[in-house]
Amino acid sequence: GEQAVQIVLEIAQRHKAQLISKSKTMIGEEIEINHALEAAGMQVVETDLGEYIVQLRHEPPAHIITPAVHLSRADVGRTFQEKLGVPYTDDIPTLTAIARRVLRQTFLNSDIGISGVNFGVAESGTLCLLTNEGNGRMVTTLPPVHIALMGIERLVPTLEDLALMLELLPRSATGQKLTVYTSLMNSPRRPGEPDGPLERHLVLVDNGRSAMRRSPLAEALYCIRCGACLNACPVFRELGGHAYVGATGKTTPYPGPIGSVISAGLFGEPEFSVLARATSLCGACQEACPVDIDLPKLLLRVRAGLVQPEYELGTLTVRHGSHIPWYEGWGLRLFTWLATSPTRFRFAQRSLGVVGRVLAPKSAWLRLPAASGWGLSRDLIKPPVRPLRDWMAQQGRLTQQEATAPTTRVEAASPSSDIVPQPHKANIPADQLLARFVQELTALGGQVTACSSVPQLAIQIADLLRSHDIDTLLSWESGEMPAGLLAELQAHDIQLRFAADPQIRAGLTGALAAVAESGTLVLPAGPGRLQVASLLPEVHIAVLRTADILPTLADVLRLDTIRQASVTTLITGPSRTADIEMTLTIGVHGPGEVHVFCLDSEE
Repeated sequence: GEQAVQIVLEIAQRHKAQLISKSKTMIGEEIEINHALEAAGMQVVETDLGEYIVQLRHEPPAHIITPAVHLSRADVGRTFQEKLGVPYTDDIPTLTAIARRVLRQTFLNSDIGISGVNFGVAESGTLCLLTNEGNGRMVTTLPPVHIALMGIERLVPTLEDLALMLELLPRSATGQKLTVYTSLMNSPRRPGEPDGPLERHLVLVDNGRSAMRRSPLAEALYCIRCGACLNACPVFRELGGHAYVGATGKTTPYPGPIGSVISAGLFGEPEFSVLARATSLCGACQEACPVDIDLPKLLLRVRAGLVQPEYELGTLTVRHGSHIPWYEGWGLRLFTWLATSPTRFRFAQRSLGVVGRVLAPKSAWLRLPAASGWGLSRDLIKPPVRPLRDWMAQQGRLTQQEATAPTTRVEAASPSSDIVPQPHKANIPADQLLARFVQELTALGGQVTACSSVPQLAIQIADLLRSHDIDTLLSWESGEMPAGLLAELQAHDIQLRFAADPQIRAGLTGALAAVAESGTLVLPAGPGRLQVASLLPEVHIAVLRTADILPTLADVLRLDTIRQASVTTLITGPSRTADIEMTLTIGVHGPGEVHVFCLDSEE
């Protein structure tokens, strides 16, 4: 962690950075990169709406997906009034517009952009970043230098494996088929490209992950940070993320069930092992987990002190964690001694039954002492004198050998490398690809218009611009658009600009391809293809050839251009957020409108 911080500091100081825009990254919270950069005299601005709100309030994030989920719209309104000097309002679209206006200047003036990485692809060196608001694209496109922070466990072998992950993560995190913006970054800006960072740095962070991989908690490294276990956990829903505090009062960046495991594994057992007690072990977290991490099992291992690599599973020698009271430790040792011998265990069962008869001869319950705290509202069921095994043996349901056999615990098998999950294959007939694309994009708030010729296309685009009182387009160059389109638009008195201008309200791009099953556009960077034309304006207009619509995301990721382009952006609808009171708001940092004109011709 310290080494990663030092690398980022050296890059920032070498470029004499003063203003740094930062996209949401849990790795950044983990290594406390903001504090280090601010201590060096630099200003760091969080650009995710939720992260920006909690940064203004000097609070840590309350959730790994929705950092400001604990705040009401009134709280946000008062925060903006106090910190930004704007009139108080609790209208969520207005609050979002205020953040867009303030942060737009940060994006445009930043010296460095810092982001996380959702997945890295080993075979191609691709960095994958998913965002809904557009801030991730901003910090990786506008500043001259981009620094990406990635935990070493976020690697996948191939782009085909990435297709599966891109289907799992958004469905589990936000219920989307794909996030609005999926950036696939292979390199910095290349010669001839009009925009993009001149330098792109990747900082791979270990910070205890290699040691954790050798420990009984290794399964937790499969986590894809979707937050589903937090949403399912009854303890998290009741307490919130800020309640996950270590023994010395330090708040972990990873709350919830997975955080209780990861925090102990990465940051040290004495500090964060206590968090494993904040669980009911109900199993809801495992049921919600898209990669099927056995969180109840891992939480029990943390409770038992099985955190460090030297603790091997399958042995009876277990060091009970120093984080538990001494009397609990001795109690666990006594139970271990009894439970590892069938004879001792049967004797203990019958003895407890006799004690129960003495303490509560006429009741089925044992009253617990109120002084214990638990006894104030709980009773203990009286242990039976006759164990269930004896009753089942008498009924003939167990043989005598089965009735006296010790219970054997079978550990869940670790995922096998021989079993390779595959992304699903959509069965969409070729003649229905356009209809499915229209259906999906329309459901997301996009608009699709069919055109049969370039002159008709130009007329429809001009009509759309006039309806918005717009006469200027930020555009890709003519060689990247259907032949004659830009000349036709100029004939309709539409002015064209080919360099980034934040004042222009509409952008025009082509598209390499589209994904029918999710309504996604595929936009690769390259000479003549201005990336910010689909990012800075309020309205994004894309021209798509009907023949370029493919059935699935996996089909798109097989295209050679995905591997060759410096950046490829997958766009699925208008930008959006639900960071304030979980209320969906369309139009954040990216365009609030997406219009796709499907050209059904060979022009």
